[in-house]
Amino acid sequence: MTGRQLITDAQNTWCPGCGNFSIQHTLKNVLSEMENEGKSLDDVVLVSGIGCHAKIADYLNINTFYSIHGRTIPVATGIKLGNPNLTVICCTGDGDSYAEGLDHLIFAAKRNIDITVIVHNNRVYGLTTGQYTPTSPLGFKGKSTPSGTAEYPVNPIELMLASGATYVARGYSKKMDLLKKLVMEGISHKGFSFIDVLQICATFFPAADYYNPRVYELSDHDRTNFESACSKAREWDYNSDARIALGTFFTRSLPTFDEKTGRHEERVTDKKQSLRDVFLQKT
Repeated sequence: MTGRQLITDAQNTWCPGCGNFSIQHTLKNVLSEMENEGKSLDDVVLVSGIGCHAKIADYLNINTFYSIHGRTIPVATGIKLGNPNLTVICCTGDGDSYAEGLDHLIFAAKRNIDITVIVHNNRVYGLTTGQYTPTSPLGFKGKSTPSGTAEYPVNPIELMLASGATYVARGYSKKMDLLKKLVMEGISHKGFSFIDVLQICATFFPAADYYNPRVYELSDHDRTNFESACSKAREWDYNSDARIALGTFFTRSLPTFDEKTGRHEERVTDKKQSLRDVFLQKT
């Protein structure tokens, strides 16, 4: 049994049917399992950004930090480098990380920062009621593009592979068992872990009927083969009827940024110190 109530009493304002509920309860289950295995949840920090996804910081009873739009990853990076003993999870939206924060995402992957980035990719700015994002499909009609967007979407999986991420995966908010497995793998991975989650926005982009017949789980795939991972990433271009792969595309072991810069030698050794004390010592 977990030692704390992991879902807070804060009023939840997500729309009925929102895929964020699945991600929230997946994280709850992951955290509960971590605690049952002896991990202190006081050593876990969740950083969120701006958008519907960000409310998860209010709904999970762990250490959390609200950042400004597009700045989730530099905050998470600072926390990890300040105390490499912490498990740092970064929840961010597709607008948050693929638009305003794209440069931070690329450089965190390039540096192999030891954090886990979970992108709530609903392919729409839901909090501001329906503008297109970098992953919205060609022709998407929203508040800012009533005639349909003329832009092709980015491919986050291919982008992260090209940027040097050492763990790259894709989940789906309607496949919670698989999503839990991916989050557990990402947190356990030593290095930069990236999980793009196809997250249903029930109000402004209810895409479940599109995803459900197309998604499949990777099985006979060598996750250590970079070329194979790139090929799988390119199967779905967001605008075709191609199947959509879910699972781990690629993983490899490389020194983390704190190891390469010597920060790992300054890790906190007194496990009885509170998170607040650690932060105060570092300031």
